[in-house]
Amino acid sequence: MPAPDLSPDHVRAALRGASPLAVLPYGPPAAVSAARSVLRPEEPLEPGADLVVVTSGSTGGGRAVLLSAEALTASATATHERLGGPGAWLLAVPVSAIAGLQVLCRSILAGEPSTVLARNETLAVATARMPAGRRYTALVPTQLRRFLDSEPDGLRAFDAVLVGGAATDPALLARALDAGVAVVTTYGMTETAGGCVYDREPLDGVRARVTHGGVELAGPMLALGYRLDPAATAEAFEDGWFRTRDAGVLEAGRLTVTGRLDDVVITGGVNVSPAAVEAALRAHPDVADAVVLGRPDEEWGHRVVAAVVPVPGTAPDLATLRPWVADRLGAPAAPRELHLIDSVPLLHTGKPDRRGVAAAVLEGAR
Repeated sequence: MPAPDLSPDHVRAALRGASPLAVLPYGPPAAVSAARSVLRPEEPLEPGADLVVVTSGSTGGGRAVLLSAEALTASATATHERLGGPGAWLLAVPVSAIAGLQVLCRSILAGEPSTVLARNETLAVATARMPAGRRYTALVPTQLRRFLDSEPDGLRAFDAVLVGGAATDPALLARALDAGVAVVTTYGMTETAGGCVYDREPLDGVRARVTHGGVELAGPMLALGYRLDPAATAEAFEDGWFRTRDAGVLEAGRLTVTGRLDDVVITGGVNVSPAAVEAALRAHPDVADAVVLGRPDEEWGHRVVAAVVPVPGTAPDLATLRPWVADRLGAPAAPRELHLIDSVPLLHTGKPDRRGVAAAVLEGAR
């Protein structure tokens, strides 16, 4: 099970079932070493697995997810069917994450070479290098926000702009749609071979249900389980369904994800969703980005802590942001502690590095 520098040829061979492939995340040596430890290349690969992708571990340790060529192909095919047919793809996210890996898979299955967005390259220059016909790309919300600020015309050049990897704020989505961008919100994870719910509707062949408030998914795109971890596999996969650990609501076949089941700050006996507080903070005109977490508090059990990236030229303070959040979500959700940061560090998947932010906040507090 080699773990080479990923290329379209490696992915093409894996999709044929000819050469199993392990995909390592980008990052510091310690992160790559940790990923190798869960891959355990000295052990035989489980039957049926063609790719092993190590997750980012945004809420815990990363896991090595076993994917078959059939699952990746089913996901890519369903995506093209939903979007209106195969096309050329711009690769703008790391291939070590499932979103980038799927861009390569879709390009290979469409018979079109993917175009790589170079560092500091504009969308206009990149799309000029793409073949004629239908054009697609996949972004994380941070990229969508930056491109809306810098070159909305470049975004309008795509027949679809998939946005996933983290929750997309409703205000950001509305802004993109108002700008004429063909944005499509996606929901999925490595265990589902990437996004499998588009604009809240499952792709063809995908089933969704909500059990005890938790989102569960089924379909041909599901992973086989976790590498050499039968206990974790049995806990997450059962009877063809995957337990996502996300909270959600399913109404008339449309899925709304409301946050993580295990990502709640309990303050004064009230459950507060960090994602909801982050969305409220980002709606403030002085806030460019935000990460919310909980810290132990003798009086409240935990207090809501906000790490905020200010809009250039502004200096938002707690006296301003507390009532802003309270008016929208209620007083318990209002942050009791505020830290101004230069930027939100990201994991290789494009998700906010919450543990990195928490460590920086704690260090600053000391």
